[in-house]
Order: sequence, then C-alpha cells, then structure tokens
Amino acid sequence: MNRIALAVSALLLGVSTLPAQTTNPLSTEMKQMYTGVKTNLTRMAEKMPADAYDFKASPDIRSFGQLIAHIADSQARTCSTLAGEAKQLGAASKTSKADLVAALQESFTMCDAVVDAMTDAKAAEMVKLGRGERSRLGALAGLVSHSNEEYGYLSVYMRLKGIVPPSSEPRK
Repeated sequence: MNRIALAVSALLLGVSTLPAQTTNPLSTEMKQMYTGVKTNLTRMAEKMPADAYDFKASPDIRSFGQLIAHIADSQARTCSTLAGEAKQLGAASKTSKADLVAALQESFTMCDAVVDAMTDAKAAEMVKLGRGERSRLGALAGLVSHSNEEYGYLSVYMRLKGIVPPSSEPRK
C-alpha cells in the first residue's frame, strides 16, 4: 500500500510542477499542421512553371493542374461545410496556372477562417460532413491528411520535371 501512496504522491507532485500549457493544445497543434501544408502547397503551386500544369506523371492519372484543382475543391467543400455554408469553387473546370493558384488561395482563405476560429471546445463539436458525422477536429485532421497526401503526389511530378519540392529545399 505504501508503494501505491508513494507513486500517487510522486505523480501529483510531477503534475503540479508541469509548465503552463497552451489554453487550446489540440486546436493549436492542428493549426500548426494546417499552416505547414498550406505553406508547402502554396509554394509548390507558385513554383511549378505554367507550361507544366498539364504534365501527367503517367497518362492515366490527373495532371499537376488537375491535382491543384482537386485540392482546392476538396478544401473548399470541407471548410465551407464547417463554416455552415455549402460552397463549391469549381476549380476542376480551370486549366491555367493563374486560375488554379487563385482557386487554391481562395480555398485556403475559406479554411483560414475555420482554422483560426477553432478552439478545443469547438474541436469536439460534431458536424455532418459527407455521408456521416465527424468532430470538427477530425474533419480538419482529414483535410490536412488529404492535403499532405496530394502534396506527396505533386512532389513526384516536380521531381520528374527536375524541380525540388518546397519541403525539400535547403533551409535558409
């Protein structure tokens, strides 16, 4: 019994000496992850030359531009739903670099508002998204995961064109 009392006392002492934590640790970390992929995708979309937006790594898959459009439309759909709206960008119908970069930026603007408003209390709220319900935090985690997945595909396209993806550039 003394061992248990000693272990509990040590645990309580350790907890009471922990440094103050962020008020919203879950949403703060989600915001950091979102900002990372936003930075990479924005820099990537800007870095790829306009004449390479129709490049396909293989004939049977989406072009670089079509992937940028897919990301923009997916983000807009998710973030507008989380904001209580139902907006579509229609980026899939765009083909020029300028139009696709603008659509991507518009989708990030929509998501910025949702991410900036996130708190840990809001993170636990359930929302109808697609065919079911997810927590707000889960929906944003899905968005970040999807965006990172697409960034990985796009990195291959850039490498095939002899361009270093933003996340692999030397740090300054």
